[in-house]
Amino acid sequence: MLLNRRQFLVASTVFVAGCAAPDGSNHPSVDGERIVNVGPAGQYLKDGVYTNYRNRGFFLIRRGATFFAVSAICTHRKCKLEAEPNQTFYCPCHGSTFDGNGKVTTGPARHDLPVYELSTDKKGNVLVTIPAA
Repeated sequence: MLLNRRQFLVASTVFVAGCAAPDGSNHPSVDGERIVNVGPAGQYLKDGVYTNYRNRGFFLIRRGATFFAVSAICTHRKCKLEAEPNQTFYCPCHGSTFDGNGKVTTGPARHDLPVYELSTDKKGNVLVTIPAA
């Protein structure tokens, strides 16, 4: 079936509109990665672990001039981690622990937590890039 120009444009618009990121951030994904807009950098000036995005799969961490994101999912059996008051991470499923940089401190997990790339958009919002699984 051949489309005329108008049908092609309508179909293309519908297709592109349906390609918004699955997390609702409206940032396109490339090769299955997700880009999550976590808002203005000014929201994250205080040192600590920000758990707002735990259910989206990551924690934001600020230590002085260092600002990064680590996975909130245990590398052992994919359980959701808990952020501890001392800024470490604990897996309630099997007891693995990770230091504040995501390095394994107690198994059974053998692999460190992935660290995700941060960038900013033109408006100064922080974007977290989560690679495809």
